[in-house]
Amino acid sequence: MKFNNSKLIKALLLTTLLTAGCDDFLETEPQNKYLSVNFYISEDQVFKGLIAAYDPLQWTFVTGKWTSSVMLGEIWSDNANAGGDPTDFDQPGWQEIDDLKSTTLTAEARAFWIKYYAGINRANQVLNNVKLEGEVIDSYQAEAKFLRAYYMFELFRTYGPIPIILSQPSPEDKNFSRATMSEVFTQIEKDLLEAIPLLPLSYSAEFSGRATKGAAQALLGKAYLYWADLDNDNAATFDKAAEQLSDVITSNQYQLVDDYNQLFAFGQANDSESVFEIQYTNEVPADFGTPYQFINGNMMVQLCGIRGLCANHPDYVEGWGFMLLTDNLYDSFLPDDLIRRDATIISQTALTLGGCAVSAAAQNPIDFEGYWQKKYANYRGYTVPNGGEINVLKDANQPVIRYADVLLMYAEALERGNGSSSEAMTYVDMVRERAAGPGDNTGSFRTTAELMTDEGWTLLEAIWYERRAELAGEGDRWFDLVRSGRANANVFSPANPRNGNFSTDDLFLPIPQRDVDLTGGKLTPHPDQSLFQ
Repeated sequence: MKFNNSKLIKALLLTTLLTAGCDDFLETEPQNKYLSVNFYISEDQVFKGLIAAYDPLQWTFVTGKWTSSVMLGEIWSDNANAGGDPTDFDQPGWQEIDDLKSTTLTAEARAFWIKYYAGINRANQVLNNVKLEGEVIDSYQAEAKFLRAYYMFELFRTYGPIPIILSQPSPEDKNFSRATMSEVFTQIEKDLLEAIPLLPLSYSAEFSGRATKGAAQALLGKAYLYWADLDNDNAATFDKAAEQLSDVITSNQYQLVDDYNQLFAFGQANDSESVFEIQYTNEVPADFGTPYQFINGNMMVQLCGIRGLCANHPDYVEGWGFMLLTDNLYDSFLPDDLIRRDATIISQTALTLGGCAVSAAAQNPIDFEGYWQKKYANYRGYTVPNGGEINVLKDANQPVIRYADVLLMYAEALERGNGSSSEAMTYVDMVRERAAGPGDNTGSFRTTAELMTDEGWTLLEAIWYERRAELAGEGDRWFDLVRSGRANANVFSPANPRNGNFSTDDLFLPIPQRDVDLTGGKLTPHPDQSLFQ
């Protein structure tokens, strides 16, 4: 995080020592200054361990593979194609994810697995090894519980029901199997309910990115939403989601940014709409010879920049052309929703009209449909002071939960639980009014009720439209489709190869073959449907 880079590096190195294993036939005296048995004995040491638990949030490059959760949620869905070099051999793992052909040997599937369990392991270190008591320690451990819940939630969204690991496994322990969905969400619920009373409402700017009470309540509300959706539309659990999300709203800690165009503008970070936001830095030197996990810049910006862009564009520099947005997404925006569309999507037509030529030969001919993403634009204004071989690290933050997301989740929870539909419309209208442009747009936008009448939509369909339009390019699309039962061959274009091979196994990434083998098959590549209970 952006707390203190020198402290961060020391904490990372220290955590590596604490969590490293050694061959059991070597009976030598420990050479390290600190082990888990003699660490965590001061507030400063606990804080260093906590920083290390935050750090995997930043990893966009694990074991040599790109691990952006934004890219995953978009490329996996109908919003984007993999893109990249004009050949299917450029990052084949992302091509496999794009085409729903991931296997247990897909390197990216293993990289996400490593990233999230590394985060859980580091959070467990703080929760299980601390030798102190007091309010400060309680608050640090509450943050660790938030992080463990977050990593576990991301694992569930990515792999389905997964093993619950709450302590440091021994090298001999291979008895891991998938828990049930209810067991996973019950643990997430427990961690967050214990954390919420101990977390502050806010931090000073120096500590931006740390878990707050609002962030924990929003994450719990989101977890309840998924749990309810996958549990046969459980109204009581939707009501639990509404309760948590209502508390975030009534806390008065957040408000919508007036101008939608400013949400992902150059230099924008930790604004009034940010409920939880991953912090990135481009200042830590890195190259391809260092441990990849220690790269703390947001590589997604370079990955998803415009490939073949003219050198004289006034705002952007060339990128590598991944996460190419689709006709399906572009055409999904309503005719009166162009502000959000144009803040999300860069069209080839607009670039050409602006006098900037883009090399057609540079585009992936299978995946390019005339559009690039804009929310993580590769701005010319970025500096690269980090040095090393990787001179393209950018410090664009990643909003994980925005206030608009909270409003839309609350509206959905009200509508699908035992809440009021008219109240739900009020919160959708707040998002729609901002989408109409800066200032007071009362009377200048179609209300949700008008939208439902004009388009022939139910309220739930209107909410789903809002989620796609509002959050497009931010990584939620695929997971929204899966939880709501809308992830199927019909969401993809007829020409897409995914139509011919779609199955329930495609809803989640497969667990890596290495871990399947290590557990003697107790871990199954794909979750059995009986686990969703």
